[in-house]
This record gives sequence, C-alpha cells and structure tokens, in this order.
Amino acid sequence: MTTSVIERFLRYVKVDTQSDEKSETVPSTQKQFNLAKILISELQYLGLQHITLDNNCYIQATLPANSKKKLPVIGFIAHMDTAPDMSGAKVNTQFVKNYAGEDIVLNSEKNIVLSPKDFPELKKYVGQTLITTDGNSLLGADDKAGIAEIMAAIEYITQHPEIEHGTIKIGFTPDEEIGRGADHFDVEKFGADYAYTMDGGEIGELEYENFNAAAATIHIQGRNVHPGTAKNQMINSTILAMELNSLLPATERPEHTTGYEGFFHLISFEGSVEESKMVYIIRDHDMAKFKKKKEIMTQAVDFINAKHGTCVKLEMKDQYYNMREKIEPVMHIIERVSEKMKEIGIKPRIQPIRGGTDGARLSFMGLPTPNIFTGGHN
Repeated sequence: MTTSVIERFLRYVKVDTQSDEKSETVPSTQKQFNLAKILISELQYLGLQHITLDNNCYIQATLPANSKKKLPVIGFIAHMDTAPDMSGAKVNTQFVKNYAGEDIVLNSEKNIVLSPKDFPELKKYVGQTLITTDGNSLLGADDKAGIAEIMAAIEYITQHPEIEHGTIKIGFTPDEEIGRGADHFDVEKFGADYAYTMDGGEIGELEYENFNAAAATIHIQGRNVHPGTAKNQMINSTILAMELNSLLPATERPEHTTGYEGFFHLISFEGSVEESKMVYIIRDHDMAKFKKKKEIMTQAVDFINAKHGTCVKLEMKDQYYNMREKIEPVMHIIERVSEKMKEIGIKPRIQPIRGGTDGARLSFMGLPTPNIFTGGHN
C-alpha cells in the first residue's frame, strides 16, 4: 500500500527533533534518534540496502541500480532536526483548503494570525491547500517536508521497477539548523557522484550559491567606578560597544539588503558598565567582498583599542564558503533539474541562498550538493 507524501509528513512532524546550539553532544539532542529509528524501519520495509544509523545520528541507505547502463550515483539528503528558535513538540497541524488569500487565524485564544500583510508570498498559493500549526510550535516543514518527499519518491520508484535508474543514495542528518549537519557526514562511505539537499522554500527554488560566512565574537572590558567620581576614570563597555557598532556600515545590515548583498548582523548583545559581549555574523556571496567585511570588522576593533586603550578582544572564524565554485564544473546537475522542473510545469527559480546549507559544506568535502525546494515558508 502506498503512503502519500502528506501522510508521511504529518507522521514525521509529530516527532520532536529540535536541536540545541548550546549542547556539546553529537547529536545535540538525543530525541533526534526517535525520528531516525522510525526512518530506519521504513527504509527497511522499502527494501533498501546498506542501511546504517551511526552513533552520531546519521542515516545512510542505498537503492541499487536497476539499469544496465553506466549511470551516475545520485544522493538525496535531508535533515531531521528543527530549529532551536521555537518548540518542535506537540505539533498540531491545521489544513486550510482552497485558500482564498485572507488572514489565517492559527490560534484565536492567543490572537496568532498568519497574514498576507506580513507574508505577501501567501498570495501565491490562493486556491491551494496549506498546512500550518496552531501557532504554539514550529511545523517542522524545514526539513521534514524534505524527508517526506524523499521517502515517498523512493517508495514510488521501488513500486515501479519499469523506471530505469542508477544507484540512489539516501542520507538523513542531525543538527543542520545549528550549522553542524555536515560535521560527521561520511562522504566516502556515501559514495555518490553528486547529491541534492531537499530543503528550503518556495516552489521552483534551485540553488547552488550561498553566502561565505564568518562568526565574530567581541569582548569589551570596561572599568566600573562610582558615577559620582567617574570623571576620567570610568570606561563604560556598553558605550564602547555602541561606538564600535556605529563604525560598521549601517546600510549593510540584514534589514537593508537582498539578493547578492552581504551584511554584518549583530545577533546578540549582553552588556554592563564592567563588560560587554557582542556576537556578529558576517555574510557575502562574493569572496573579495567577504574578506573586505572581515577587514572592516578588524579595523573597527583596532580603532576602539587605539582610542580607548586595549580593552576590546575580537574572536573571528570562518564558518562556510560559497559552493558555487564547486558546482560550476558540474553544471549539468543544475541544468538537468531545471529541465525536469519545466517538463512538469514548474518555473525554475535559480537564485542565491541568503544563508547557509549543508550542501555548501558537503561540496567542499568533495560531494557537489546543490539544493532543491520543498515548498515550506515562514
């Protein structure tokens, strides 16, 4: 009996797999194994081979080729975790059938409303069926929609042996939402020539460019004395933090950028007179501009230290790089998908990812891995 992609999706989102960026374990939360064990059982039922679940919560499986032709080995990858930003537990799904383009009341008691005024992309789905939560949790479409479509596709292929195919590899990973999804992915064992992450948003999205990324943590040491006798003695670390931030280009913040425009993003700030801590992420698609942004950050810190004495410490490290340079030599893997989208009436939206992806890390690990949409939003 065939299981629909929606049935699978609804089953998977009921499993809480929220990852934890503060955790030092691998995976960051043990509850991700709960979904992994369900998927292992389903892969076994579908008759896949070489199914493994390792101690780090990575799943790999193989659907052997049924073609006598020499065809490339293709992988499909999705992640099991959901973002730490909001609970992934007790997911209650709601269906909005034949959506008319109006506000969607997710939760009347808490007055949680999904409105086209805030999310105009809703207007693109008039007449369709939408799946939402009741507003108390994440839905988990990122990336349980990806898992559901991979599993449904594999089931369909196994039930239709007349479909000629090469070897297909399946990979499900933990901790993608906290940037660790590729940390323990065994590319050599996976054995694919190239792969696709099934993740992301709008119908038609096909992506092979992403940000170059760095993280910067700035520690500022102040001097706290009684304000009544503070003249020429007090060093207020919060004031220095504000001064430092003002040295960064105000127009190069996330709220003022789009497309290929990079940014400096102050994601957290904790401060008192005595000491402050600022955490930034730095992003740009262009490597030269990325390097320049890191130089600007370093120069801002040097300026504050020269002006106020050595009181600021910068820790900056690269996180990932734009996979474009790894995909361009094998652009046929983009062109073929684009062709197939058009064949089934989907307009390809080839655009840069304004974020990161496990595919970028995997591409630099030797496995070219662009991204294909799932249809999830917000």
